[in-house]
Amino acid sequence: MIEIDRVVKTYQIGETPLQVLSGVSLKIDQGEFVSIMGPSGSGKSTLLCLMGCLDSPSSGRVILAGQDVSSMRDADLAHVRNQIIGFVFQTYNLLPYYNALHNVMLPMIYRNGNRITGGERQRRAEELLEQVGLAHRTHHRPSQLSGGERQRVAIARALVNTPKIILADEPTGNLDSKTGEEIMIILKNLNLHGVTLVIVTHDPKVASQAKRTIHITDGMIRQKQTLFSGSD
Repeated sequence: MIEIDRVVKTYQIGETPLQVLSGVSLKIDQGEFVSIMGPSGSGKSTLLCLMGCLDSPSSGRVILAGQDVSSMRDADLAHVRNQIIGFVFQTYNLLPYYNALHNVMLPMIYRNGNRITGGERQRRAEELLEQVGLAHRTHHRPSQLSGGERQRVAIARALVNTPKIILADEPTGNLDSKTGEEIMIILKNLNLHGVTLVIVTHDPKVASQAKRTIHITDGMIRQKQTLFSGSD
């Protein structure tokens, strides 16, 4: 499902090049649940952005669901993102002036070749909000929701186009432990239904729930496979 092949990512900071990833290679199979760990600045979020077509490598290849996205144009990358990938961010990234329902509907509105009617979009969004336990908060704006509720909205939004891959960057980082556990239950349930799940985290407890953990330090993978029994 995801293949990273000898990827290098370098940013230009003024006149100084900063290499964030140094020849990273890894494969993630369809339906896997993988966590990525590493200290701040290690390159783990950059790696997630490359997997999610939010950035392109300086060299090497990124292959998603059989498509080489390494040198795609921005418009083509946007199409892949919308068709294949769902994102869950630590900061939720909800639009503050839209209610929960409209935040969830947005990816469907921008989907290429969209022939879904407004009524169908609304029904789909309502179903997903019910699935994450927020049927009673449909018309509330983000400022009226708790952190856990905002993250549930973000998960519903990530699912609205039925992605093959969910990429989550510190999805429990802003939440208390009980709410974080509830969010992980939702994400693990998605994985049990066949969605490929990749989570970047600092939390060993979150990482231990994955079937495989990738450790990255100074832009390089130090330990490719650490298997856990999980905490079902």
